[in-house]
Order: sequence, then C-alpha cells, then structure tokens
Amino acid sequence: MSTPILEVDALERRFDVSAPWLNRLIERKPRRSLRAVDGIDFTIRRGETLALVGESGCGKSTVARLVTGLYPPSGGAVRFHGDATRMQMIFQDPFASLNPRWRVGRIVAEPLVTLRPGTPAAQVRARVEELLATVGLAASDAARYPHEFSGGQRQRISIARALAGEPEFLVCDEPTSALDVSVQAQVLNLMKRLQRELGLTYLFISHDLSVVRHMADTIAVMYLGRIVEIQPTADLFARPLHPYTRLLLETIPDLEAPKRDRAPMAGEVPSPIAPPPGCAFHPRCPLAHERCRTERPARDARLREGRVACFAAERESH
Repeated sequence: MSTPILEVDALERRFDVSAPWLNRLIERKPRRSLRAVDGIDFTIRRGETLALVGESGCGKSTVARLVTGLYPPSGGAVRFHGDATRMQMIFQDPFASLNPRWRVGRIVAEPLVTLRPGTPAAQVRARVEELLATVGLAASDAARYPHEFSGGQRQRISIARALAGEPEFLVCDEPTSALDVSVQAQVLNLMKRLQRELGLTYLFISHDLSVVRHMADTIAVMYLGRIVEIQPTADLFARPLHPYTRLLLETIPDLEAPKRDRAPMAGEVPSPIAPPPGCAFHPRCPLAHERCRTERPARDARLREGRVACFAAERESH
C-alpha cells in the first residue's frame, strides 16, 4: 500500500455565532457556537482520491479550508506528509476564483512567480504555454481575459493555475458543480488523466455521488459536521452501511428503472447550532430507535473495509 500523504485526526471547527455583546446583556442570552466540523478522522494515501460527500451545509467546504490552512482548527490535527507549498486548491466557482482584471497568462503564472521568484520571464511564458496545452487550451489563450471563456474553459484555467505550483496534493471543492453536465464530464476526465500522468492525490468534495463514483477510490459521507460512513467506492455503492448513505443513493437517477419506488428523505437537516441529542440523523432516520435518541454512535466502529457511525448498521453486522 502507498504511504499516507494526509492524516486528519479528531478534527473540529467551531464558529462563534453569538449576538453582539450588548444584545446578549440586555436579552440575557448566552454565547452561541456553530460546530461546522465535529471530530472527523480520515487518511488519504499518495496517488489516491478520497471524496467527501453530503448535503449542503454539512461541513465539506469547511474541511477543505481546514486542510489547506485557510481556517485554523478548533481541535484535533491535520498532518500533511509533504511540502506544504505543493498543496493547491481548485475552487467551486470558476467565475469568482479568477481575477477578471488579469490576463490568463498572468493568472496561470502567479503561483510560479510567487513560489520561484527570479524565474526568467521567457521560462515563465514557456511554462504557462505548456500548462495551457496540458489542460486543453491554446497558447494564444494566455493573452485573453477570463470573461472571454466558457465555464468549462475557466475551470481548465483554474486547474492550470493549480498545476503551476507543481502540486502533489489537490483539494478540489465542488470543482464541477457550476458546470453543465456535458462539461462536467470533460473536466472530470481531464482531472483523472492528470492524476495518472502526474501522480496527483485528490481530496474531492462534492454533493453528487454520481460524480464521485467515477473519481474516488474511497468515499466519506458527511452529515451535520460528522463522517457517518467511510468505505471503498465500489463497496459503498454495492453495500451502503449507513441509512443516510442509502437515502443519498436513492436520489441518483436510474435510467434502467426511472419509475422505481424511492423513499423520500424526510425532514430537514437540524441546525448545527442546536443539534439533536444522540445520533444527529435520528430525526430523519427510518431505523432510529431509543438508543439513537440518547446516545451518540462512536465515530470509529469498523465494519468490513470501512467505518460507520450507526447502531443499526452494527446490529445488522452481528
């Protein structure tokens, strides 16, 4: 097995969402904290892809920012076994993540110039042209501005910019969610090819299981700040362990059975400011029982090749 490049241990991130001091004093209200990430663990090995999936607001993007150092953790640890300058990030919205006042050549060259000051201008230009060709763009595109490109082309520019720092680890925060389905496939295929050719490692964040099915070696399912299940991709799709994972899989369209009976996901995601006691999923879970309402499942219960935080799944395994 390959060696780990990233280890996350009991990682937490809390945000203070309290009202202003004077309001709290007058209204006699306590401070309030939102626990966006609530004690998660995972390991990513070199050359592999781990995908984080879950509904909006479950904490996926916060994990991305914790891993890249954009947020400091409130607890736990992130251990990156590599050169921190060789960790890069691809953002969700290519329309917002590129400077509209810069030409593409300057955008792609920025990491190279920042990380290797003093590089001759001719060498920088040659490298920019090489990177644009790598992601399927023309050398002449370096003279154009981001608004002159389509969404898929802009995301290719974002990928070229990330590659300029010669990364070994890429954090991809919903990199295709703002793109049309046909363009999504092109960008995903590009990322798979680059991973093979350059030996890249990905943390791939998405809300779409059908996307990560083709990208990830391992999938971690998040719910309300916690990882409720981690399994190898093929195992998760064949034998999901957690009821929430099963409900997510039910939302994927099936061309062979478009009118199949599907159980709707009941209820709303609870507030992370005041999560329910016990298992956070129990108000929406069809398998919930009294223990789920009062006791929190351990985050490290191991079943088969994965982990699951669910009492019902543990019972089924015995």
